[in-house]
Amino acid sequence: MAACLPIDTFLGSSGALIDVRTPAEFRQGHIPGACNLPLFSDAERAEVGTLYKQQGRQAAVLRGLALVGPRMEAMAAELVAWSERTAGAPLRLHCWRGGMRSASVAWLAQQLELPVLLLEGGYKSYRRWVLELFERSWPLQLLGGRTGSGKTELLLALQALGAAVVDLEGLAHHRGSSFGGLGLPEQPSSEHYENRLAAALAPLAAADQIWLEAESAMVGRCRIPAGLWRQMKAAPVLAVERPLQERVDHLVEIYGAQDPLALAEATRRIAKRLGPQRTALALEAIEQGDWATACRQMLDYYDRCYDHDLDSHACSAVDLGGLAAPEAARELISRGLVTLQQRPAD
Repeated sequence: MAACLPIDTFLGSSGALIDVRTPAEFRQGHIPGACNLPLFSDAERAEVGTLYKQQGRQAAVLRGLALVGPRMEAMAAELVAWSERTAGAPLRLHCWRGGMRSASVAWLAQQLELPVLLLEGGYKSYRRWVLELFERSWPLQLLGGRTGSGKTELLLALQALGAAVVDLEGLAHHRGSSFGGLGLPEQPSSEHYENRLAAALAPLAAADQIWLEAESAMVGRCRIPAGLWRQMKAAPVLAVERPLQERVDHLVEIYGAQDPLALAEATRRIAKRLGPQRTALALEAIEQGDWATACRQMLDYYDRCYDHDLDSHACSAVDLGGLAAPEAARELISRGLVTLQQRPAD
């Protein structure tokens, strides 16, 4: 019989991580690093579930066997391939509640003499672990700064030097403004965003400082989990200050290569907040390819939003004008504002 492990032991084990839930369940959220080997398609799972409710377990099992039977050889081949890729390490299998689906695939793996580990409680127990993780007390420090200050680049430079960093925007595939999704991959669901955040946060449990970017509760369509957000609102902020021209140049570098139609659409989404005059000037500048002028029209709005959000935090400021992200990171470390948790990455 396959060993059934609690979540911490399961996550800490080696071997391929295989989620046997349906493709729709997997898309909604999964353990980062998992691959999807669905026992049933979305429609098949709905059919079997309906049979279970209407006619009972036996009818559902019989129909499930009829559906899965023709695919068993292909599934077996995939299990063997995953085992070979991980040099024979146990296959880590799970479904939603650690029930029949994962047990069925584990049985198939064992017929092939492949070692298997099961997740006690399935993905449901993993989600409970994720949400409980955000309720723990974390030594959060926020990096703030007006739009265009290069906060994300600075955080990544600090991380490369050995600081404990969680990249809220990178994990969300969004830069946090109306323009934030341009040129980036599709955002994950809020559920999977929580999973990705947990995977980034858990290894930092021993850190003295954990640096995050000062954000609103939503990063695009991804919501920062409530437990983490409460702690962020109480965390101190180190605000990066840079001259306006540097900020404009940085924004032009990021957004100047984007589709002008997409930039115009993003501008229209905040038209009520910009006001008619600034919106018109920004749209005209975008049409003419004058990205710097377009940025300047919008920075007043974003600066006011940032200053308002900062009012509730204990805040200190640091002028990093003229310093690129690597130099700025070293400056913060040399001043003792950021402490390193590990050796710098190669």
